Amino acid sequence: MVEAHGASRLATHALLIAGVAVICFPIWLAFVASTVTQAEIARAPMPLLPGPHLIENYTRALTRGTNAPVAMMLLNSAVMALGIALGKIAISLTSAFAIVYFRFPGRQLFFWAIFLTLMLPVEVRILPTFEVVASLGLLNSYTGLILPLLASATATFLFRQFFLTVPDELAEAARVDGAGPLRFFRDILLPMSRTNIAALFVILFIYGWNQYLWPLLITTDPRMNTVVMGIKQMFPSGDDLADWPVIMATAILAMLPPVAVVIGMQRLFIRGLVDSEK
Repeated sequence: MVEAHGASRLATHALLIAGVAVICFPIWLAFVASTVTQAEIARAPMPLLPGPHLIENYTRALTRGTNAPVAMMLLNSAVMALGIALGKIAISLTSAFAIVYFRFPGRQLFFWAIFLTLMLPVEVRILPTFEVVASLGLLNSYTGLILPLLASATATFLFRQFFLTVPDELAEAARVDGAGPLRFFRDILLPMSRTNIAALFVILFIYGWNQYLWPLLITTDPRMNTVVMGIKQMFPSGDDLADWPVIMATAILAMLPPVAVVIGMQRLFIRGLVDSEK
């Protein structure tokens, strides 16, 4: 039985290692391509070990890029992703708190109206949203990139479900101690929601970072391009040759912030998804 258990564990680990290798091999190839010259990429077979041009290629991508410096694109993507993640969490927390702890006419109607917006993703309401943003003069601006994507029915629903599990005795005890609604929200609910907030932050940050259609629609200034847009625009049209080392360096740089967020908040993220005793 011990030998069978050991063999099963070995087979499981071998399968996991093989899966990781299959996933990571294209990323490794992209990294290798970002450290060699254009001629080395075009010459078969492509090298599988990093070349000596890493600093040169990444410096060229960050400072010049093709249409705009990648450093500026990374900044735009970071501002957009952070604004969307923090804004969605703040709005969802306060709306869920109001729906659960305040008694007002039409409370359930408002909740279901929010929930039904899940049936209207950005792609469905893209034209009227663009008209509103354009009429407000928010094209080529961070506000225009962030504001239309702030509301989140999913996050509101998740926070509402969590708040419903908080014992009513906590609210009553806070009321007896003289704590008002805002103090109860700040001192009790927010600390208890820490893991939920962390899990949603990771998901929403990646959601904002990977946005392509909305930034493509409302930005015409290359200085407002996000890095996801920039990668697509680096591919030439016609018979022009793509600058593959710069494109691959940009792709690797675009991966780093989401990976850093996931690794940095991994423990809270997992607890927020699986821990039943928040």
